[in-house]
Amino acid sequence: MKVFGIAGYSGSGKTTLLEKLIPQLTARGIKVAVIKHAHHGFDIDRPGKDSYRHREAGAHEVLLSCNDRWALMHERRSEGEVTLDELIGRLSPCDLVLIEGFKQEPVPKLEVYRPENGKPPLFPERSDIVALATDADIVTSLPKLPLNDMAAIATFIIDTLQLSERPC
Repeated sequence: MKVFGIAGYSGSGKTTLLEKLIPQLTARGIKVAVIKHAHHGFDIDRPGKDSYRHREAGAHEVLLSCNDRWALMHERRSEGEVTLDELIGRLSPCDLVLIEGFKQEPVPKLEVYRPENGKPPLFPERSDIVALATDADIVTSLPKLPLNDMAAIATFIIDTLQLSERPC
């Protein structure tokens, strides 16, 4: 599985870019998975539900399943933060794992840059940023891809990772 990151400050549009990029990739026969890093705690469960009660009772893992999907919740009560490699190891085989967040991981990344955020670009400090998605007039030797040109961004990722397109 190839790994490619989407980096940028909060509010830069990483999630929106991924939401528009994924259909471009899947239309070209690329099987995609996404791993999103959340800086703050989160819970996909709700108090009072059976699965929540099982976790609160001390279950190490709880797997929910229905006809359309399944979700595995793994409690890390006394364990350290999970690594990206551990998370990738949990995924089913696919062609491409897109990661959102994980800014410090040394994988090729596209930086989503919007100067109106009032933050400096990341690429001068990060050698793993291989391109920018921006509409800003910024000086760089890196490839600059228009923020809303998902076809160009998909092509860049496919070419950079040497992925094989398959007709759907």
